[in-house]
Amino acid sequence: MTQRKRSIRNAAIVGVSTALLGVTAPVTASATTASKPEPLTWTACEGTGLDPRQECATLDVPMDYADPDSPRIEMAVSRIRSENPDARRGSLLLIPGGPGGSSLNDPSGKGQKLPQDVRDAYDLVGFAPRGLAPSTSVSCGLEYGDLATSKLRPWPAPDGSIDGNLDTARRMADACVRNGGELIRHLSTANEARDIDRLRAALGERKISAWGVSYGTYVGAVYAQLFPHRTDRIVLDSNDNPDPTRVARAWLAGHEQGVEDTFPEFAAWAARPGNPDRLARRASDVRPMFLRLAARLDREPIPWPGANPEELNGNVLRQTMLDSLYSPDRFPTLAKLMRAALRGTVPPAPQAPPEAVLQNVAAVGAGVLCNDVAWPKSPAVYAKDVAESRAKYPLTAGMPRNAMLCAAWPYPPREAPVRITDRGPSNVLLVQNERDVATPLSGARKLREAFGRRAVMVTVNSTGHDAYLANGNACGDATVSRFLATGQRPDSDVYCR
Repeated sequence: MTQRKRSIRNAAIVGVSTALLGVTAPVTASATTASKPEPLTWTACEGTGLDPRQECATLDVPMDYADPDSPRIEMAVSRIRSENPDARRGSLLLIPGGPGGSSLNDPSGKGQKLPQDVRDAYDLVGFAPRGLAPSTSVSCGLEYGDLATSKLRPWPAPDGSIDGNLDTARRMADACVRNGGELIRHLSTANEARDIDRLRAALGERKISAWGVSYGTYVGAVYAQLFPHRTDRIVLDSNDNPDPTRVARAWLAGHEQGVEDTFPEFAAWAARPGNPDRLARRASDVRPMFLRLAARLDREPIPWPGANPEELNGNVLRQTMLDSLYSPDRFPTLAKLMRAALRGTVPPAPQAPPEAVLQNVAAVGAGVLCNDVAWPKSPAVYAKDVAESRAKYPLTAGMPRNAMLCAAWPYPPREAPVRITDRGPSNVLLVQNERDVATPLSGARKLREAFGRRAVMVTVNSTGHDAYLANGNACGDATVSRFLATGQRPDSDVYCR
């Protein structure tokens, strides 16, 4: 299948990337430039809803950067050229979230929300990370039931037992070993950063600018650590905790605080007079209502034909809550489900992406999350953490500290996680909403601390995941846009009210 034909599938991939979830690596940064990549051959992209100016190309990268004779894999890339060549500064790489997200269509999508002076200054560049179609892709061939988001997230049983989660972890890990091939062992954040540097070279850029979102902030941070002097202006938006001892375990655990930070905003909205989806007269009543309903659904699930799983149980409600807190625009989804469940009914089943897309995204997520850092193997570790989490954070019921499939992952990490430090140019701007369910402010502050003098952070008084040009505010947007367009960055951390 050609890259242009495969790019049609990218639109379905975007948006399901959250299905799952030191020491400088022994493979050195210079490994990416051992052989200079060929210049890219740009052709028209195929697909619907794309800007006609968007071009597509394929870049060959080594599957294993530690092996000079490694097989090559394909990386699908795209771009829209600067709208004013006289004002062009370079390329702005749009780094997607996930792991499992793609930015291949972003030059035509969110890239067009950028101010004119930013679109004049840069070619907008997107890509599908290694393992994700239409790049050379992987699949674990998971059972269909294991593709449910409420299964991919490790929600404990109603009584707090994690035995079922451990069974699921072993089943899914075995499937990835059986069906993932050699490539799944080479999916990692450090390798994605090396791929980015190959892309930089193929674009003919001495330095590259970037706008990374969510997991893309960790990718951008790792790139800035491995290749500090190849960075120009780096914007990291909705930031991951870079703790090199935990990596993705810290991101999963962050949902505890993220939900606590964000749920009060949902409760206030759900109690607002005139809201057609109003749940209660007082905001203080919404939290106990949710907890009672989840407990009732634990005991008495409601059949939900066409959904996966085909019942509305307590964990499906909890997962819907987590998904709905990503943006205030999604609040009605949770409210409508709660209103229906309180009547003993369900709304129409949500439409899922094609199974092949879910399989691909789940496999990429598994490979990256499990290869980046070693997860504990002892069930006792997870049982203790889940019990503590359930007691302190009842809304998330222990899920954020539970055992994902990484607890049964048989492959040890090939390299140590990259430790983010303050070594390198001071050219990083972090933008972070104060209330973010997926990447809470507490974790963003850890990344800010790790960067030290290299970064400043703009904290935005807003609710939702993705701050810049999405769920932030005008002050935050203007600060980021000014930095991208002119290089002017606040002298110190700022708060945007």
